[in-house]
Amino acid sequence: MKNSETRLVYSTLNGRLCPDCQKSVNHCCCKQKKTLNHSAQNRPDGPIRVHLETKGRNGKGVTVVRGIPLSEEALQALGKSLKQKCGSGGTVKEGQIEVQGDQRELIMGELTKLGFKVKRAGG
Repeated sequence: MKNSETRLVYSTLNGRLCPDCQKSVNHCCCKQKKTLNHSAQNRPDGPIRVHLETKGRNGKGVTVVRGIPLSEEALQALGKSLKQKCGSGGTVKEGQIEVQGDQRELIMGELTKLGFKVKRAGG
């Protein structure tokens, strides 16, 4: 490798460096681009995925619905109607719907009735 191709990976002065902009991770100018790309990850590339998540919730299950191709307002309305159908609490955040408890079958049925292609993810 040439000297021009080598790049600094860690500095004791600034800590870890961003591989794109070569600034410290805390002062990275790419951070804003990455958060925009994070919302692109929630963009639907196929069926809506419904799975049960217990990690970090003290063993309590939460049904998570990802990949819904709706605007933020429509997503809030859909989340509210799904929570009412399940008779359970939950939230809508980061482009996904979380409903308390194992409600996978009920949510999959409701989304199928609404015309979405739904797939069960995980176990």
